[in-house]
Amino acid sequence: MLPTLEALVEQHGVQAVLLAFGLAIGLAFGFLAQRSRFCLRSATIEFSRQRSGGRLTVWLFAFGGAIVFTQALVLAGAFDSSQARQIAARGSLSGAALGGALFGAGMILARGCASRLLVLAGQGNLRSMLSGLVFAVTALAATSGALAPLRLALGEAWTVPGGGDRDLLARFGAGHGHALAFGLVWLIAAVFWARRQRVSAWGWAGALGVGATVAAAWWATAAVARASFEPLAPQSLTFAGPSAEVLSRVLVASERAPGFEVGLVAGVFAGSFIAALLFRELRVEAFEGAASMQRALAGAVLMGFGATLAGGCAVGAGLTGASVFTVTAWVALAAMWAAAALTDRLVDAQGPAPPTVHPQRPLHSQQPHSNRAP
Repeated sequence: MLPTLEALVEQHGVQAVLLAFGLAIGLAFGFLAQRSRFCLRSATIEFSRQRSGGRLTVWLFAFGGAIVFTQALVLAGAFDSSQARQIAARGSLSGAALGGALFGAGMILARGCASRLLVLAGQGNLRSMLSGLVFAVTALAATSGALAPLRLALGEAWTVPGGGDRDLLARFGAGHGHALAFGLVWLIAAVFWARRQRVSAWGWAGALGVGATVAAAWWATAAVARASFEPLAPQSLTFAGPSAEVLSRVLVASERAPGFEVGLVAGVFAGSFIAALLFRELRVEAFEGAASMQRALAGAVLMGFGATLAGGCAVGAGLTGASVFTVTAWVALAAMWAAAALTDRLVDAQGPAPPTVHPQRPLHSQQPHSNRAP
């Protein structure tokens, strides 16, 4: 007979159980994101250039899935979204708007958002490894280092108290059933476009799985919180704080036991590596020149500071925060889309379009190496 969660927490401790959940969910996210080519950057490029290559459809599957699965958990009583930090704690609207804009511009320059860089690093992309490291360094500096005073000053310009003021559903007088229906609309739209664009089965299932990992993390951390005597807030996927946490542990020994964040980052890297290994997509890739390196590192800095200021990255705000309908996450997500589209128009509008999702072949096989978009 399998031990109960309460027994596991009592025997191994809260942090060890959270670490295991983070590792398992990270493995699933990394594998599914690698196979589906889930990428907010490519989705915004398709939208801004008015192309129909399938990347936006993949993102819609993940977005709609995160909302539907999370709101189904809430309606089933398995997770209380009002206890999530994104709603219960005070938030910053100025930070969400400005940080989201910086992150959106940065992911265009870096050729991938934070989660995408980690996934690409797992399949051997050295450019993404270095960009991800710079992202983590900047996020750590903005959290507790030299950039923290600037982040705090910008974030304090316009704040919103926690509770109902930060809950978008409460503001509009809507219930979780309405939120579930909202997510289903996006999923239906994704199915419609996927059929027209012949998106692969991995695009459908992988992106839905990415959305499901968001809900799985909400459920797992909420369950551990209920089984523990320690006060814990439910959490889900995000990559700015966890990347900074992992980096700080690499540089300085910590007396705190590693938890969900460390397991998540390690799991995503390992999951992507396993997917690339199984499907023969492991390959070493580097920068194409000095200009490419300068651009990517500048984008990583913008993303690191922007995600910390906004309170979430493309996944942390775009999927996790959106799934519980927190006001600041939706502001950040809108700013990411707007800034990414503008940056693409100003910097890359004359470049190659994002690749088309083919039902059988991997995305990267449809364009020359020199023009490959992550």
